[in-house]
Amino acid sequence: MANDDVVLKQYLSKYKHRDYTAREVINLIQVYRSLTYRLEAFVFNNGARKDLLNLEGTIPVNYKGAFYNIPVCIWLMDTHPQNAPLCFVKPTSDMSIKVSKYVDSNGKVYLPFLHEWTQNGSTLQKLIQCMITAFGELPPVYSKPRNETRAPYPVNSFMPQPTGYPFPQGTPQPGYPTPAPYPTTSNLPYPSYGAPYPGAVSTNGMPYPPAAATSLPYPPAAGYGGPTPDVAGGTITEEHIKASLLSAVEDKLRRRLKEQSQQSQAELETLRRTQKELCEGKSRLEDILSRLQRERAELDKNVTILQEKEKELHTAIDRLQEQEGIDVDEAVVTTAPLYSQLLNAFAEEATLEDAIYYMGEALRKEVIDLDTFLKQVRTLARRQFTLRALMHKCRQKAQLAC
Repeated sequence: MANDDVVLKQYLSKYKHRDYTAREVINLIQVYRSLTYRLEAFVFNNGARKDLLNLEGTIPVNYKGAFYNIPVCIWLMDTHPQNAPLCFVKPTSDMSIKVSKYVDSNGKVYLPFLHEWTQNGSTLQKLIQCMITAFGELPPVYSKPRNETRAPYPVNSFMPQPTGYPFPQGTPQPGYPTPAPYPTTSNLPYPSYGAPYPGAVSTNGMPYPPAAATSLPYPPAAGYGGPTPDVAGGTITEEHIKASLLSAVEDKLRRRLKEQSQQSQAELETLRRTQKELCEGKSRLEDILSRLQRERAELDKNVTILQEKEKELHTAIDRLQEQEGIDVDEAVVTTAPLYSQLLNAFAEEATLEDAIYYMGEALRKEVIDLDTFLKQVRTLARRQFTLRALMHKCRQKAQLAC
């Protein structure tokens, strides 16, 4: 295990999460001991080459009560576990790929688990378990008829071939299909090819029947009346072409549906935002309307009060007009002689104040000369002083503010 850790870290030197990936691979090969790892160059569809870690071997699949070892290979991206790995079925020379909703004609594996891959919740062990479950439902390979001698992969196809690497490698293996956009599951009526290919029983310590499974004969493909005529030099059958066309149409339709769904979601989100803004505007308008109604009610109340006051004023004016003329001297009548004396002194003092003012205006306009002004002002001021002293004394007697 320590040796594996050192070699893996050396292989994964360019990986973004080297320690995590190495630890996960070690845990995986301890459970599935038939899997081996090595570093190989992977060629993508755009021609780019990248050194990726390849997990290759067999996984035990229970199909109709018998266990079969299905050969697979798993390519780990250099960003693992942020991106899902690329999984392929790798048939031997006496096997053929059985096209289904989980495997295409090139052996590429499509699973909902890969489509929903997450960095924190997805692991390689869970991936293997999902592959075992899916392959137990629809086996990915079947044994070839004995008179059919086709190569395990189409010749001159677009599948990339792994190249050598300066690190230790095992026996050279055939290439794998290039990655393609991951489709979701489909229910297309693919033809049935019979039972999967029985392989050697795994020695991972799992409770598989060790000898019974390997002694099963290789069943021929169901529904074959004989070898189907191949095209392109005996490498691609009509079934392969049909499955490829169906897969391409399905992928195109799925992309179109996805684009329409995304467009509809965007429009729906825009409508939701517009609805939210309209609701907020409606709330503001209702607040403004309620405030205006309160102000209108208050204004109506004030107008009513003003109208009542106006009526009172008109009534008072009419009453005064109906009364006889009032003598100015008799308009104010005091209740005591002291108050009468105070009132008379105040009135006289006010007249003296006015007289002094007009004397000053006459001097300014040169109506009188300065000597006359000083003589008259002296007399008026003396009288004014006397009256103010009298008023002060009357206020004290009447206990009024001085």
